Amino acid sequence: MARYIFITGGVVSSLGKGLASAALGALLQARGFSVRLRKLDPYLNVDPGTMSPFEHGEVFVTDDGAETDLDLGHYERFTGVPARQTDSVSSGRIYSTVLEKERRGDYLGKTIQVVPHVTNEIKEFLKIGEDEVDFMLCEIGGTVGDIEGLPFFEAIRQFAHDKKRGQCIFMHLTLLPYLAASGELKTKPTQHSVKELQSIGIAPDILVCRSEHPIPEKEREKIALFCNVRKEAVVAAYDLKSIYEAPLAYHEQGLDQAVLDAFDISPAPAPNLAMWHDVYDRIHNPEGHVKVAIVGKYTQLEDAYKSIAEALTHGGMANRVKVKIEWVDAELFDREDAAPYLEGYHAILVPGGFGERGTEGKIKAAQFAREKKIPYLGICLGMQMAVIEAARNVAGLAKAGSEEFDHEAGGKRFEPVVYHLKEWVQGNHTVARKADDDKGGTMRLGAYTASLTPGSKVADVYGSTTIEERHRHRYEVDTKYRETLESAGLLFSGMSPDGKLPEIVEWQDHPWFIGVQFHPELKSKPFAPHPLFADFVRAAVEMSRLV
Repeated sequence: MARYIFITGGVVSSLGKGLASAALGALLQARGFSVRLRKLDPYLNVDPGTMSPFEHGEVFVTDDGAETDLDLGHYERFTGVPARQTDSVSSGRIYSTVLEKERRGDYLGKTIQVVPHVTNEIKEFLKIGEDEVDFMLCEIGGTVGDIEGLPFFEAIRQFAHDKKRGQCIFMHLTLLPYLAASGELKTKPTQHSVKELQSIGIAPDILVCRSEHPIPEKEREKIALFCNVRKEAVVAAYDLKSIYEAPLAYHEQGLDQAVLDAFDISPAPAPNLAMWHDVYDRIHNPEGHVKVAIVGKYTQLEDAYKSIAEALTHGGMANRVKVKIEWVDAELFDREDAAPYLEGYHAILVPGGFGERGTEGKIKAAQFAREKKIPYLGICLGMQMAVIEAARNVAGLAKAGSEEFDHEAGGKRFEPVVYHLKEWVQGNHTVARKADDDKGGTMRLGAYTASLTPGSKVADVYGSTTIEERHRHRYEVDTKYRETLESAGLLFSGMSPDGKLPEIVEWQDHPWFIGVQFHPELKSKPFAPHPLFADFVRAAVEMSRLV
């Protein structure tokens, strides 16, 4: 039976609950325990799939096709445990389930209320898989005091009450602001946050305090006294140069020991942190650097491409170099020459996205990389733009474009080299979609197998001719143009097992130019960099030696 750790936040949002949860999971693994991490979000969207990247950052996709919060990406990157659909839930999904049950008559005519019906549904979610691991870490999104979060706080309070004593603990993350005028850290916001928790029946066992300055012993004792926790359970969380320092930093501050003490686990197994020391060494002792341009349209918010940025960092670690990422807005050269914006980079990456805005700039980025022999990695839409560029400028299809753009404009401006995918095979059944279907959860989502061409660049990179990668898209390159494009030199080097859907393209006469329909960044980890990103950065290193 799993022990439960509930992670909550107070004072302000964006303090790093997801990172703290992920780092704690990694530390418990280092002590020999199995873990699973979950995110419970109070927003009313069913999932983040239809939310703008500017609203919520990237959407992290699981193998089984769930569109989830980006924190699940942190969980996977730090623990290596693949996230599942049952590791993410929102108020919207909970309420939808409750209302569906009410319509079916499952509640036998009773009045439906937040307590007990909504809270019971949350508790049922928490029980899933509780016999599979030693520790279940459950992060509650938002900040204590938020109206929409109250059902979740009440649910975890009841859940802990229902379990036997010692099976659940609460970890609360707060902020200790520093007032420069008086030269001191202020503990009052943390005290008020804890009192807010206590007022709804939750008493934190561990306090993780974000601070820009060292926490004096006097303040630590004060926090412990007024928040009713042990002094050893007041853990400092300082700003770090890299998120991958977090496991070692939290271990140094005693977080994992505080958790084991709270569960009365003694003697505590000694941690094996060799892997994280190696990660630390690779981050802080690079033997060079490369400059990579990410040409996208959500560049104002780096969280929109969080997994890509992290995967590039992992690729740098694999090659012992620092990857200097620069964000380039594709709209800057929609109607201009791309060269002034892209010269001087050792590699170019064009990520996924939706809609027509910025696509002409992405097409020009692919053309620049092809003509200048600069390493290029196109992901999802980035692959489609590379195919359209090849069709227009090499294969003679001057009006090549995407059905997605015609759909937005309501006309037939383009020859649809990229079309709306209406049917595909998933497992042992066929999935069908229409253009006017609901937006949420209607894409090709989750892990799919691809077959690679023997002797191709990607087959060499993967060291295999069969791979499995995660997808999130509703448009595909049309195979009826395959012969024309391959005659021009663009090899379709990866296909779905039935040969109907292109998964990977590559230029045969280019040092490193690969486009993939899937999202390899979602499976990259600091201790296991994705092979595509590792080799992409290697190619960038080679380019840096030529310029």
